[in-house]
Amino acid sequence: MTFQLRRATPADLPFARELTCRNMLRYYIHYDLLWQDDGFDLAWSGRDNWLIFRSEALCGFFSLSRDARALYIRELQMDEAFQRQGAGSWAIDQVIAVARHEKRPALRLTVFKNNPAQKLYLSKGLVVQGEDECFLRMQLDFSTGVL
Repeated sequence: MTFQLRRATPADLPFARELTCRNMLRYYIHYDLLWQDDGFDLAWSGRDNWLIFRSEALCGFFSLSRDARALYIRELQMDEAFQRQGAGSWAIDQVIAVARHEKRPALRLTVFKNNPAQKLYLSKGLVVQGEDECFLRMQLDFSTGVL
């Protein structure tokens, strides 16, 4: 069974907020960070947001932003019922294709140090570029050698 994308609308914000809070709250608690709905909502409004479906089932979403240096995955969230079924891997493949199509120099993301999703990111070719007390900064470079 394959996955599909649909651009998110403002009406999808409550789903995205609730899913992100449910998935990420344990990391916020572990690192003594404060979850703020208003902060999520503000960030959502300035991002390129996509919903991930399998058949009619809503699996999750991702949020992107861009600058001259990279395409950034700001959120990649899957409903627990769809985790470990290939949706996250498929979504990253879609984002990599976007970055290549847009000729971005790199794909970047930040992940909590204790989030097992970092294994998926490593398997997709992202490498750790830096870290702080909570997060790993990961990147996939798209630069090509001169022929």
